[in-house]
Amino acid sequence: MNLEKVIFGFFIVLAATLNFGFFIGDIDRPELHHVYELAAALVVSLIATALKFGDRTQIGAIHLSTSLVADLQLIAAAITWAVAVHVTGEGMTASVTSSVVSLSGGALFANIVSVIILIVETVMLRR
Repeated sequence: MNLEKVIFGFFIVLAATLNFGFFIGDIDRPELHHVYELAAALVVSLIATALKFGDRTQIGAIHLSTSLVADLQLIAAAITWAVAVHVTGEGMTASVTSSVVSLSGGALFANIVSVIILIVETVMLRR
């Protein structure tokens, strides 16, 4: 068993599941989407991205690109949340919550693509 592959797969799947945990729930109800879930999804996604650097294969490039998309979406969601709460003072209205959750949904889609690529890569692996 390759420990590096285990850690790599762990963080890819953890990023997807944390993002899913934040995303699930009514899109316009802020009480169903906690800021710490979003923060955890972002941190783990950034760690997963860092682990993808150094892989010089074509599949590695696709892994990295999907991870960068997820990072950008989650960063945009976090900035949207922070601006609404701390800059404008608007708070987490239904409109702001919908925007934040929609951005995390885009990141979730990128995470799912990354997990599918990981599964395909694993199935194609020959001993």
